[in-house]
Amino acid sequence: MIAARALSKRYGDRRVFRDVSVELEAGGLLLVTGANGSGKTTLLRILARLAAPSTGTLELPARETIGYLGHEPLVYRELTALENLTLFARLYRVERERVGMLLERFGLWDVRNQRVSTYSRGMQQRLGLCRTLLHDPALLVLDEPANALDAPGLELLDGVFAEGRTTIVATHEPERVEPFATRRLAFA
Repeated sequence: MIAARALSKRYGDRRVFRDVSVELEAGGLLLVTGANGSGKTTLLRILARLAAPSTGTLELPARETIGYLGHEPLVYRELTALENLTLFARLYRVERERVGMLLERFGLWDVRNQRVSTYSRGMQQRLGLCRTLLHDPALLVLDEPANALDAPGLELLDGVFAEGRTTIVATHEPERVEPFATRRLAFA
């Protein structure tokens, strides 16, 4: 499903990384680890088709089949959870029933009509996961998805990993993702 060969990324004179190659089969989970500033987020943005590499070749699924969750949940704080997911459902042309199913699954149904600005950071992260999964993507690209999640939220995240969906995860907590990983990539 994914083949990246000899990728590099530069911003002017600053090299972020070079000569990174990755292959990931459908249903696999790639665990990406490394120190802050090592290039993990930049690589994930490239693999999510949100940025272009400076050099190298990529074979990726179509952009509309990728679900991306970065450091921020990318939801509108002045809207409710229901309004957010309804908006994204319309953009993705997804049946509205999926909105309710995801809100229920991620424990947000009872607060669906509250503004996201009143949510804890962990609740916002859960909503970000809902947004990412809304269009049932073939590829998930997750950058620190466990950020701010409580124990029940972490269990929900583990359930996402266990689904067998093709997934790329960057994390500073590899022990959480390790049981699900089929490939590993460590940045220096």
